[in-house]
Amino acid sequence: MKRKNPVEESRRYVENAQKVLRENGDLDVKTQLYQDEKYVRAAGHYLWLAVLLMLDAVFHVRTDRRTRVDINAYLDAVRKRDRKLLGLVNSSYDIMHLYMGYDGVQRKAVCDDGVSLANDIIDRCALMLAEQKG
Repeated sequence: MKRKNPVEESRRYVENAQKVLRENGDLDVKTQLYQDEKYVRAAGHYLWLAVLLMLDAVFHVRTDRRTRVDINAYLDAVRKRDRKLLGLVNSSYDIMHLYMGYDGVQRKAVCDDGVSLANDIIDRCALMLAEQKG
């Protein structure tokens, strides 16, 4: 079921990522490492999808849900409008998509940074959406 509000949907993805890590990540408190990289990868993918959902809502880069959009198309659209957001998107690509999603970096601090970045991007894009509507 597709939701109409991209902000709520993105926040739901972030909550799902946190839930996956909390319930299945098996955090070793002593080393601050998640024991199963499978769940770190899943959380990274959820976070990255939350970011892409917000970027699509604001910048309309992806016009057809059946096609993939290169990250450079998102970066170009963001670069033209908001340099601070560009820095957040670059960092989120590295942390969520590459480090967490592909590499499965198990360090809790990296995962926490991913969640924080996702929330920062959602907040910033939500303001942009409000400006577009108002």
